[in-house]
Amino acid sequence: MAKEQDKESEKQALLREVENHKKQMLSNQAAWRKANLACKIAIDNSEKDQLLQGRDILRQRKTTKESLAESASNITESLMGISRMMSQQVQQSEETVQTLANSSRTILEANEEFKSMSGTIQLGRKLITKYNRRELTDKLLIFLALALFLATVLYILKKRLFPFL
Repeated sequence: MAKEQDKESEKQALLREVENHKKQMLSNQAAWRKANLACKIAIDNSEKDQLLQGRDILRQRKTTKESLAESASNITESLMGISRMMSQQVQQSEETVQTLANSSRTILEANEEFKSMSGTIQLGRKLITKYNRRELTDKLLIFLALALFLATVLYILKKRLFPFL
């Protein structure tokens, strides 16, 4: 950008600013390298300390053959217990699966029975509505027959009692 500037003062100002940025970048790089080196030294020292402490821990962990045999038998007993618990869980799972299968079978049978009952109920509903219609028709016919009978009786009475009308 400085080379493209027309005024000499602007060109010089930009060049000084670039120079300042270069110096700052170099000082930042040097500081970063120093910090990086200090961190590496600290990490190395911490690893050395951990290794030295690890030797002490290893010495403390050495035990006798008896304690190792005892711990091995304890582990074996624990594994046997876990094996027994697992076999019990497997048996319970088998029983649960069997119960679920029986329940499913029962539910399917009940479902089929309900389906057949619903068909029977629908047939019964149809028959009841049919009989209700027939009952209404029968009542109407009986009423009409009764009306006809009464009209006939009245006609006969009129002709017998009042022949002149």
